[in-house]
Amino acid sequence: MTPLSRRQQHAPRPAAAYAERPSPALPGAVVWTKAAATGGTAAAVLPDGCMDLLWTEGRLFVAGPDTRAYLPGPAHPGRYVGVRFAPGTAPALLGAPAHALRDQRVDLADLWGAADARRLTARVDAAADPLSALERIAAERLAAAPPPDRLLARVVELLRAGRGVAETADAVGLSARQLHRRALPAFGYGPKTLARVLRLQRALTLARDGLPHADTAAAAGFADQAHLARDVKDLTGLTLGELLDRG
Repeated sequence: MTPLSRRQQHAPRPAAAYAERPSPALPGAVVWTKAAATGGTAAAVLPDGCMDLLWTEGRLFVAGPDTRAYLPGPAHPGRYVGVRFAPGTAPALLGAPAHALRDQRVDLADLWGAADARRLTARVDAAADPLSALERIAAERLAAAPPPDRLLARVVELLRAGRGVAETADAVGLSARQLHRRALPAFGYGPKTLARVLRLQRALTLARDGLPHADTAAAAGFADQAHLARDVKDLTGLTLGELLDRG
């Protein structure tokens, strides 16, 4: 499952109009926009292994990798745009290890300095198309960042396909301990947690396609339907049925 699915986890509600598209300038990334109305309730963001660079008028900030559903609280009216990076790709661009941002929303000034953050915020504020402006900023930073680690992309590919942590470590030529050390700064948590998050996303895709829960559990790599139910509840705070009802 690609990062394109992160905000697809909740159908648009009257309080917010949401749209997204793949970014041609940022490999594996998605750019999205949301218009929130007064009085709406912001939907929970489910863990997916991704990180986002976000803008709303007067503010640039970063959403770190989540280990549990993030509950943003009441929606503030206004427009939000974001760049959602594929797992493991944001830290080099942001200049910060993913585990330092885990389960946090951090102002960009804390990462890039107040002067740069003010300048870039003003640039997006003044743009006719804030989404494209934010995408260009991310592309500029990406061009100056170290090249992506192909090993990390392979780790995500293997775990997303349902391979175990030990099998994945062996496939990329690392010990389990070495893989854990590489995973923390790249993904924000160890490979076991990343595997759970990716398996959750795999299960949600299957269930939303209409597969019965028992078959979803088997196809997504859970031991049984009870295991699926426990993991969904633990990672999202909701049952699978409640998530499906929300779109």
